[in-house]
Amino acid sequence: MRRLNRKKTLNLMKELDAFPKVPESYVETSASGGTVSLIAFTTIAFLTVMEFMVYRDTWMKYEYEVDKDFTSKLRINIDITVAMRCQYVGADVLDLAETMVASADGLIYEPVVFDLTPQQKELQRMLQLIQSRLQEEHSLQDVIFKSAFKSASTALPPREDNSLQSPDACRIHGHLYVNKVAGNFHITVGKAIPHPRGHAHLAALVSHESYNFSHRIDHLSFGELIPGIINPLDGTEKIASDHNQMFQYFITVVPTKLHTYKISAETHQFSVTERERVINHAAGSHGVSGIFMKYDISSLMVTVTEEHMPFWQFLVRLCGIIGGIFSTTGPTF
Repeated sequence: MRRLNRKKTLNLMKELDAFPKVPESYVETSASGGTVSLIAFTTIAFLTVMEFMVYRDTWMKYEYEVDKDFTSKLRINIDITVAMRCQYVGADVLDLAETMVASADGLIYEPVVFDLTPQQKELQRMLQLIQSRLQEEHSLQDVIFKSAFKSASTALPPREDNSLQSPDACRIHGHLYVNKVAGNFHITVGKAIPHPRGHAHLAALVSHESYNFSHRIDHLSFGELIPGIINPLDGTEKIASDHNQMFQYFITVVPTKLHTYKISAETHQFSVTERERVINHAAGSHGVSGIFMKYDISSLMVTVTEEHMPFWQFLVRLCGIIGGIFSTTGPTF
C-alpha cells in the first residue's frame, strides 16, 4: 500500500515537471552545435569577468539637505605667493558680523623668490592641466574623492637650486578660523590695524611704484585639509599689468560630508568666478589695489558617499547572465 502511494506521488511529480528531459538517444551532436557552444561559453566567461569588474567598482552618491550648523567655526587653508615684499603687504578677514580675523592668528609670512624653478613650473603646469580637464569632465571629481589621502598636497615643493637671488615676493600660508558667515579675505598694501568702523591698512608708507599684485595660488580650501583633493583655485597664477590692479574672486562655499571606504571627513567644496580690473579714479574705476576673495556660505549641505554593489546583487546579475545565455542557445547544445 505504501509502495502504491509512493508510486502515485512520483507519477504526480513527473506530471508537474516543467522542464521535460529529452532522451539521450534523441540527442545528436554536430559541428554547428559545438561552434555555438564554444561561442556561448566564451560569452559567459567574458560577461562574467566584466560583471566582476563592475562589482569591484564603486560610485559616488550625492545627497542634499539643509545645513543646520551655524555655530561652528570655518577653517580657511591658504597658500598664496604675492610678488611684493612681506613688509609691504597685509592679509586679514572681515566678515558680515564686522569681526576681524588678523593674519597673526594663523598665517605665516615667508620671503621667497616669485619665479619658479623648472621643476616647480612643471608641477604647476600639470596642476593647471588637471584643472582644465576638471572643468570639461565633471565626473573626474568622483575619482579625486576616491583617491583622497593617496595623493600629495598641491603645494609646490621647496626650491632646490640654492638661488642667490634675493627674495622679491611673499608667501602667505597657514590657516584661519572664521565665523560661518559671508566674509572677505583680502591681501592688500600695508599691515592691517583695528579701526572703530572696521579696520584699515597702513599703506601710506609704501611707495606706489612697489605695488605689484601678481600672485600665485598654490592652495585655497575651506574646512578640514584633505591631501589629494584639488580645489578650483589651486595652481592659479595672475600677472598684474598695472601697479593699481584689483583681483577679485567671488566664492560660494558648500559644506560637504565625504564618506568613502578610506576616509570620513567634513570639508567644503566651492565654486568661484573671477574678475580683475585696473583702479583708475579719473575713469570711474574705484577701489583698492589688492587681492580680494569674497566668500559666501551655502545653506545646503552635500553628503557624498561611496557606494558598492551588494554581493547578493552581483550573484543575481551573474545568474541572469548565465541563465539567459543557456536559455537562448539551449536548443543548439
